[in-house]
Amino acid sequence: MNYDIIVLGSGPGGYVAAIRASQLGLKTAIVEKESLGGICLNWGCIPTKALLKSAQVFEYLQHAKEYGIEASGQADFGATIKRSRDIAGAMSKGVQFLMKKNKIEVVMGYGKLKKGNKLEVTGPDGKKSELSAKHIILATGARSRELPNLPIDGKQVIGYRDAMVLPKMPATMMVVGAGAIGVEFAYFYATLGTKVTLVEFMDRLVPVEDEEISKELEKIYKKKGITVLTSTSVEKVDKTPQGCKVTVKTKTGTEVLDAEVVLSAAGVTANLENIGLEECGVKTEKGKVQVDEYYRTNVPGVYAIGDMVKGQALAHVASAEGIICVEKIAGQQPHPLDYNNIPGCTYCAPEIASVGFTERQAKEAGYTLKIGKFPFSASGKAKAAGAPEGFVKLIFDAKYGEFLGAHFIGMNVTEMIAEVVVARKLETTGHEIIKSVHPHPTMSEAIMEAAAAAYGEVIHL
Repeated sequence: MNYDIIVLGSGPGGYVAAIRASQLGLKTAIVEKESLGGICLNWGCIPTKALLKSAQVFEYLQHAKEYGIEASGQADFGATIKRSRDIAGAMSKGVQFLMKKNKIEVVMGYGKLKKGNKLEVTGPDGKKSELSAKHIILATGARSRELPNLPIDGKQVIGYRDAMVLPKMPATMMVVGAGAIGVEFAYFYATLGTKVTLVEFMDRLVPVEDEEISKELEKIYKKKGITVLTSTSVEKVDKTPQGCKVTVKTKTGTEVLDAEVVLSAAGVTANLENIGLEECGVKTEKGKVQVDEYYRTNVPGVYAIGDMVKGQALAHVASAEGIICVEKIAGQQPHPLDYNNIPGCTYCAPEIASVGFTERQAKEAGYTLKIGKFPFSASGKAKAAGAPEGFVKLIFDAKYGEFLGAHFIGMNVTEMIAEVVVARKLETTGHEIIKSVHPHPTMSEAIMEAAAAAYGEVIHL
């Protein structure tokens, strides 16, 4: 069975690459061992957002009086989980439709790279078949990283997949890791009524974000009743029939904390094992496949994209990499991906969105800065929506006005960040943002106001 391109893995990197290949007239197959759509559609991006929306609706009900409405409600944990799974299932079926529409052959089974541009597929029935192609794109994604002191058993010590399908809501939970996954689950469970302790080894929450964003989120989470422990490591977990006794090491010493369930949310590990990399001589470094700017490995005809290569482990990054990879194979001349203009979004409440340099990174890069901030407490739309928490922070180069970075925390800011991504792509300056009329009343006005604040022209502060 010969193809132009075979894609191993059908996550947002793999299935997007396959569709683009088909659009460009290449005979394409995709190999998937579990469910079309990969982790993102089935266990990541989409179903977690469904859970978070349920938590947000419940939070609205709890504060209904503030909007002049008499309402009450009770969280049905089982129904919340079912809604999330139903949405994931529907999205996976949507990918099936896209495969048929684009005439991409779907091969279900476990794929393993073989020499000579071949892929051995072990089907669900255990039978093996062999596919061959001029080009094979590896897009096997990643899984929960398991900490040595925190072995996951799926019941008392769980990973993010387990956290999405727990049979009942725990009374207490410790979330280990305060990156995007950790702070999202902390918000979800705390809002529904679980007493949550959030533990982070670094000195602040969401450590990849700008430091002011981290401080704001910690302040808001503590207000929500979440216990926050930064600069803290988990030393060991002793499991009992009643729950877990977790030994943690803080700045002040060692203590033992109780939690019914411990969620390990300490990042992800690329899926590189048992896919034939060693046998075929594909080079790896520090747990990632080595590739060039067009995702070519050192082995001719073999490519890798997504979480298994260096770069942000984000769905939209994998999709962009897949498109660039395929377009290069097809003889086009795509521009390499600018990894400093990739938006990052965290869907806790309030949401976090950012792109480009943090303030610290910009200073370390040698720039002289103009920084503007605009709080949502001064935004008419935010106040009307009952969401005055958070702010917009913009960073510009003082010399040329270059738009260096943007950092948002607030309601729906993940929908606002794309403006900055496009602006930076077009090399827009701070003055051009100020002179671009933004609609009133909107949350997005805060971008214009923050730019104006950087240049001493802000109106509403």
